[in-house]
Amino acid sequence: MQNQILLKAKTPFFCNVLAHAVFIMMAAILSALLFLSSPPLYAKSADNIFDYDQIIAELTTITEIAAPPFKEQKRAAYMAEQFRKIGLTDVKIDEEGNVTGIMSGKKKDEFMVVSAHLDTVFPEDTPIKVMRKDNRLYAPGIGDDSVGLTAILAYARQLKQQNIKTNRSILFVATVGEEGQGDLRGARYLMQRGEYKDRIKGFISIDGSDNNRITHIAVGSRRYRLIFKGPGGHSYGAFGIVAPMAAMGDFISRLYLIDTPGNPKTTYSASVVSGGTSVNTIADSIALEIDMRSSGPEELKQLEERVFKDLEGAILAENAARDTSLGKVSVEIILIGDRPAGSIPLTNGMIMAIGNSLSAHGYVPQYNASSTDSNIAIAMNIAAVTIGVGAGGGRAHSAEEYLNVEKEPLLKGFVAGYDSIIAAANAQY
Repeated sequence: MQNQILLKAKTPFFCNVLAHAVFIMMAAILSALLFLSSPPLYAKSADNIFDYDQIIAELTTITEIAAPPFKEQKRAAYMAEQFRKIGLTDVKIDEEGNVTGIMSGKKKDEFMVVSAHLDTVFPEDTPIKVMRKDNRLYAPGIGDDSVGLTAILAYARQLKQQNIKTNRSILFVATVGEEGQGDLRGARYLMQRGEYKDRIKGFISIDGSDNNRITHIAVGSRRYRLIFKGPGGHSYGAFGIVAPMAAMGDFISRLYLIDTPGNPKTTYSASVVSGGTSVNTIADSIALEIDMRSSGPEELKQLEERVFKDLEGAILAENAARDTSLGKVSVEIILIGDRPAGSIPLTNGMIMAIGNSLSAHGYVPQYNASSTDSNIAIAMNIAAVTIGVGAGGGRAHSAEEYLNVEKEPLLKGFVAGYDSIIAAANAQY
């Protein structure tokens, strides 16, 4: 899960007091109608539905199965085994590595996805052992996204045990490649090439441990590896020839002069540098990785166009500034990340159903923007959100990552998420 952007609602201005009063009255009536039309809560008491010890044990087991980037197979095998034990139908691991299983609803061929991602950001040799201290569990990846995987197992199990048949069928999915250079490859395959792609009408990603969060805006990103190339040579003997390093430095200087909009928030970063031969060699190849982000598709496109204009300017400037008799500086451009941007309106039936359900459990929905598996569905104009489950946590993407697991708040969070997915599967959108 990538960094989030919280959105604050702006209070509209009205020309007179009467208009303001009418607006407030209409909003109250609409809110009441939405609440009355919401599906019933299926579990008001956490202890009546979820087994705390089972959640903690499953959370621990999942977390301790390493799932480094592009090596999620062991964790996928575990999830597939659990899907089968629960009684989901058509359980399989698809060509990309996603685990899928079906809980049939009234509409057997119309699906709402409930997903969590298998992968973590941690390399293969990272020691992973869940440790408990007071009411916290510590381990790399435990909140991003072992808690989501634990939740989809708990939810599937309870739907089966309670014999609840939702309007749409629920396609439970454990996805690969959500993090970093995984580039949402699991969600992308599921939505664009997988066997269910034409029957998916809604998408919920459970990612993180904050039950107040409803992500309905997809922060898009474009990521590139730029390989600056030149003739290279001895730092003393070939001094004066064009230098890829100089071109790269000029480009970075130009990059950080770009002014971007604050709404929608649009950003860039020169993030990773690699290459060179030795301290006494003019490099013949040096690589730079850059990241560009925005929740606005047009703003992201405009930023990319400006970045490449500055890149071209830096190459031309270097070739004009120094000796090109042994060759010119050039650049190879490699796309290494492409996450689409977009948004789902707050008036969408899925979003309203989830918001009403969370509110009924005492949470205060916070509508925000982020980069998650939901990006793919949102960009395809399919109703999609990302929500959290649990009692909060912190230090994501670090070795000190933790979850709050005090019994009552944790179970409350799981129950609220459970009712939310049922409400979403029954909603009109």
